[in-house]
Amino acid sequence: MVNWIWLLFIVAGFVVAVVQGNVEAVTAAVFDGAKTGVTVCFGLISILVFWLGMMRIAEDAGLLEKLARLLRPVVRFLFPGVPVNHPAMGYIMSNMSANILGLGNAATPMGIKAMQELQKLNPDKDAASPAMCTLLALNTSSITLIPTTLIAIRMSFHSASPADIVGTTLIATFLSTLAAIVVDRWYRRRHNPLGR
Repeated sequence: MVNWIWLLFIVAGFVVAVVQGNVEAVTAAVFDGAKTGVTVCFGLISILVFWLGMMRIAEDAGLLEKLARLLRPVVRFLFPGVPVNHPAMGYIMSNMSANILGLGNAATPMGIKAMQELQKLNPDKDAASPAMCTLLALNTSSITLIPTTLIAIRMSFHSASPADIVGTTLIATFLSTLAAIVVDRWYRRRHNPLGR
């Protein structure tokens, strides 16, 4: 569906450019956008490789295990229907840890694995379980201590202070995560009094 929406935008933009006689401007914008995209990707690759390396060091040093231990009571509260020793719990905590550290790209594979494990526990295979909905809401709104991707983008565009957004990002992601948890709890109680 999203592909059709993007196709509609592209075709509509091209049609408007033809009607207004600005086809050259569209062509120039396409090539300029492609050039900017490649430049930004190279900047992001270097920062993401650095932070993924740091994540690996943190994992080998046991920092992620300690963070997962800190998150365990929170995860138990947020996912009451998931058994404590189920593999989904490990993937959920890894996903949350990576998101907290601002490594959204590293969190994605763990989030996918968590969803696959949660689907195994799901009694209705045609609908998302409450735990799956909670994971999606948390993954989308996750608290972020260090917004590495945004810092990398700001660096690639030569921002004077690319890390100035850390404080506001922390506040915004805290509020979005709090809102996601409140709405998730409200829907769980509304549709299932046991909250499972």
